[in-house]
Amino acid sequence: MANKPMTKTQLVAALAEKMDADKKTAGAALDAVVEIITSEVSAGGAVTLPGVGKIYCRERPERMVRNPATGEQFKKEADKQVKMTIAKALKDSVNA
Repeated sequence: MANKPMTKTQLVAALAEKMDADKKTAGAALDAVVEIITSEVSAGGAVTLPGVGKIYCRERPERMVRNPATGEQFKKEADKQVKMTIAKALKDSVNA
């Protein structure tokens, strides 16, 4: 089992160290990247992070679903779902 996921604070600290900058600058950079990705994907676009993957929005059609507790079937409206395709380079580095 893997360790706990990296927190935002830990990510900002690691980013600041890589950038040779302070944590405030690294935090602002991370927040800006997240804001750009969020606005682009919510507008229906896609964002490719080289070496990491592609984040995009997929539309799901209206469909019939079943409540597992009661067995009742009902119609679920069409909705959108955020998906991410992992880059081959990241997969290969994890499996190496």
